[in-house]
Amino acid sequence: MVASRTIFVAGAGIGGLTAALALATKGFRVVVLEKAERLEEIGAGLQLSPNASRILIDLGLKPRLAARAVIPEAVSIMSARAGGEIARLPLGEAASQSAGAPYWVIHRADLQAGLLAEVEAHPDIELRLGCQFEEATAHAKGLTVVQRKGHDRQQDLALALIGADGVWSTVRHQMFSRAGAQFSGLIAWRGTLEARQLPRELTAARVQLWMGPDAHLVAYPISGGRQINVVAVVPGTWNRPGWSADGDAAELKNAFAAAHWQGSARMMLNAVDGWRKWALFGVPDGAWASGAVALLGDAAHAMLPFAAQGAGMAIEDAAVLAKTLSESRLDGTAGVAAALKDYAARRRPRVGKVQRAARFQGQIYHLGGPMALARDLAIQALGPRRMLARQSWIYDWRL
Repeated sequence: MVASRTIFVAGAGIGGLTAALALATKGFRVVVLEKAERLEEIGAGLQLSPNASRILIDLGLKPRLAARAVIPEAVSIMSARAGGEIARLPLGEAASQSAGAPYWVIHRADLQAGLLAEVEAHPDIELRLGCQFEEATAHAKGLTVVQRKGHDRQQDLALALIGADGVWSTVRHQMFSRAGAQFSGLIAWRGTLEARQLPRELTAARVQLWMGPDAHLVAYPISGGRQINVVAVVPGTWNRPGWSADGDAAELKNAFAAAHWQGSARMMLNAVDGWRKWALFGVPDGAWASGAVALLGDAAHAMLPFAAQGAGMAIEDAAVLAKTLSESRLDGTAGVAAALKDYAARRRPRVGKVQRAARFQGQIYHLGGPMALARDLAIQALGPRRMLARQSWIYDWRL
């Protein structure tokens, strides 16, 4: 294998597949290593604000995604203390046109399937399923990337290695001296239900954000509006690594007792047949690049989901990485290392700001008592337009 234009990507999640497409579009040959034997949906719904959707559209994914995505008309901010909606932030087609790209809510499986179809159709991308990254060794000719498939080990020459293998990243563990993922003390519960199970007012094309004491709830339509994605976040001590474990509905319902939560919020919770839960971990700031190895997405900066930007930041990472490499002089190992260092320098300030915003918003969501009253009054005083404008630094970002 020729190493001069070959980049290895470890991980075939949203960040890894987007990186493969972005790099291949810039003329690189890409090999994607994925330890799973087949790609399966992990998670349920996710939100793609314009900063992310415009990158996917530029990569040619609009025909595959638009029919499955929903453009919400608004974000409804709901208060358990107030008993209902305290603000409605306008989105919809008008906001999409203003931002130059849509705000999509979509099933994670639909996004992954669209990315996978594009990857498999691209002649310069090779996807190796059931193939685990083991180690990489730098030398004068580049990198030797060692991988294992079953009992067989294989090694290839590469220009660079990109770790897009998630919060429990093997690349980060093997190649960087960094602290591991840290438990946040919060647990997210997710489930889906058929839209026809709920009254029409609860299935409108909008994102509902319910805030309450020590808990919050997010719900929005996915799969072309046929399903409702529900995510509830509560404190807890259960912190098993991974993305999906069975959850006991009784445990969750205790956190959303009638004393604090309006009937419509509890109606959505009760309509979910099966819950899955995952402990929320973050990855503390550290080196993103070392020599010809770099990290992106959750491997570099796993964050709390309260800004709805986990997938968005991984997609942005992929685009910036591809642009930086394509515009750099990759004449030898020093050139590659300099390009990856530049990529990290471009991304860290913005990602750090989004991480801090997500942590702060999570604290705001879970206020109770007089602090919740002050929060609700402040949101009402700002008004919908100014509330939405506070997100423009995220949504209006362009490559």
